[in-house]
Amino acid sequence: MNFDIPKYGTLAEIGAGQEVAREFFHAGGASGTIAKSISAYDMVFSDAIYGKTARYVSRERLKFMLDHEYELLIERLSPIRGDRTTFFVFADTVATSNHQGTNEAHGWLGLRFQTEPMGEPNEIELHVRMWDKDAVLQQQALGIVGINLIYGALYYRSDPKRLIESLKDNLGVDRIEVDMLHFSGHYFEKVDNRLMALHLVEVKLTNAVMFGPQGEVLQPSEVLHKKPILVERGSFRPVTHVNVDMINCAAAQFVQEPAVKGKELIVLMEITMSNLLAEGRLDAQDFLSRVDLLADIGFTVLISDYPEYYRLTSYFRRYSKEMIGVAMGINNLLEVFNQKYYEDLEGGILESLPCKPLRVPIGESLHRVHRRVRLDHPQHIFARRPSED
Repeated sequence: MNFDIPKYGTLAEIGAGQEVAREFFHAGGASGTIAKSISAYDMVFSDAIYGKTARYVSRERLKFMLDHEYELLIERLSPIRGDRTTFFVFADTVATSNHQGTNEAHGWLGLRFQTEPMGEPNEIELHVRMWDKDAVLQQQALGIVGINLIYGALYYRSDPKRLIESLKDNLGVDRIEVDMLHFSGHYFEKVDNRLMALHLVEVKLTNAVMFGPQGEVLQPSEVLHKKPILVERGSFRPVTHVNVDMINCAAAQFVQEPAVKGKELIVLMEITMSNLLAEGRLDAQDFLSRVDLLADIGFTVLISDYPEYYRLTSYFRRYSKEMIGVAMGINNLLEVFNQKYYEDLEGGILESLPCKPLRVPIGESLHRVHRRVRLDHPQHIFARRPSED
């Protein structure tokens, strides 16, 4: 990139050091690419440059950074070299692990760029999580994924799926997760962001993506943060009155729980990738039809790669310590207790339930025990004396 003279831009980074800029400078010849590199760490400086936001590591802050830096870049350099340059601005706002290891290592990255001199800009935004335990390794991973984003946008943009797959180059999915991605601008007019988000799950860059009632791609942590969650899993091919009645009845009962009363409840309709791939391949039109129909009746949709219920609820636990509910029919309830789903766990089915013991009186039927066990918020396991079935 440093020898591709027409491509020229600004790098603006907050948090985790100037990791992407460092990659350019380390490669050598960075003056061929970088017009300016800036890192406004101090909050007063950051607010003075980009304006105040409620959260510093947020999509809103990323937007402010892209707006400000792109406007400056065009204002100062377009009169001088705009006829022969395609300008870009890369920005990120990131938090790596603190010394106590108590925070979430994540960040927002974005690129605003021209595809032709004097052209209108296009944009790619994404949210990443760094899985390395060490902050230095997280910084390194951030630098690599930032370079991958810039390179992909500049050279793979005609093939958005290839661009997405390139985000994990020299990293792998064990170090980085991309759980939200959005394309915008005239160049990407024909790109359906829902299909791009689904591709993130297909290539294992994330295990779940979320779509809102307007068909927009959502960032799960912003939707689920510290909220009680109720989810219904299904194929929804198509969604039926039974599906809707089931989730509505479950929600009406769920909000009566003392731990949920008065709190904002998040209701989700979830489809697993295994369901979407039931015929051996992904049918994009079939997928969009299901999502559109659920959105039309006002539901938020989650697509996940978690075939087991306990993995799904563990995923929700990343974002919320509030109560979690799963609405299901009796057949699915019985299937939850099928041992085959827990064979890869050393502790079997009990390991899947972070729980405390529940005493069950002799003579109480298994049916009544099932009714007492809260599968939506597994605090209990049931146990009977060895002498009984």
